[in-house]
Amino acid sequence: MNDNMIACSTNPKAQTCVKKVMEYLSRISGDRIITGQHTQTMAMEELCKIRKITGREPALLGFELLSYSPNINYEDTDEECQIEVRENRDTLRRAEEWAEKKGLITFTWHWFSPLGGRSKSFFTRNTDFDANKAVVPGTPEHNALISDMDHMAELLRPFSEGGIPVLWRPFHEMDGDWFWWGAKGADTAKALWHIMYERFTEYYDLSNLIWVWNAERAEYYPGDDVVDIISRDLYPPAHEHTARKKEYLELMKIPGKPKPALIGEIGVLPDPEELHREKVRWASYMTWSKVFCLTEEYNTDQELKRVYDSPYSITKEDLPALY
Repeated sequence: MNDNMIACSTNPKAQTCVKKVMEYLSRISGDRIITGQHTQTMAMEELCKIRKITGREPALLGFELLSYSPNINYEDTDEECQIEVRENRDTLRRAEEWAEKKGLITFTWHWFSPLGGRSKSFFTRNTDFDANKAVVPGTPEHNALISDMDHMAELLRPFSEGGIPVLWRPFHEMDGDWFWWGAKGADTAKALWHIMYERFTEYYDLSNLIWVWNAERAEYYPGDDVVDIISRDLYPPAHEHTARKKEYLELMKIPGKPKPALIGEIGVLPDPEELHREKVRWASYMTWSKVFCLTEEYNTDQELKRVYDSPYSITKEDLPALY
């Protein structure tokens, strides 16, 4: 983005909170970066560790919605899946508590197949759900898709009614074939995005959502008119802390209009000093959960504290009132 450009929402009915967040992301990009952490359990062990090591909290907290998928097959699954669903259940309550503290929120939905499938059926290998058929009105697959979307829209409604901005990152990593929503190629993935965008913004009037596209291949980009923010997921080698400049420049070539850019997921902490020095305009990052935060396999505790202490990092304590 140009230094003086303020990003705008694609939704003409966007709430004031959305506009304030978009303006804030535009303003800090290239100077400072918002700290973020993904969580996927009610215990939020990652947040507890960050507090213990740094004495601070991330400005952005990520919440997982996998257990809210309506079509989880409890009869044909495995222990790993059962544990993950059980630990994740009711995490929207944690998101509501974070909103009371005025922290930034992002949602990730590992969407269990809307029809058929076993175990973790968000993985293509565990379902025969055909996304090509799901984008065709009148098919059983389409009806199941819309039913699941309507279920999620109702869960998101209280956040909209409460004026709580949400960085909404649906169909993440859509340019990969490991999730069912990306398994049928670019045209189908883009069609899924458009269906949800229209359903959520026009039919349900969820005017608090900030639409975050998450991929790295241009042919999967659904269009400037339905994307507020661009992002990609990065998993560099352990302990490789940089500004991820190359990946940023690649991503910025994709949209027709300049958009704020986020690191949707990352395994290692970025370097805020290098980001500031090189003017790499990532607005935020979100370290992934479990091993990426709870152990020192990818990030040492010393590095975690260094990043959170950096004057170029924005922690929860630094956030202005955005809603």
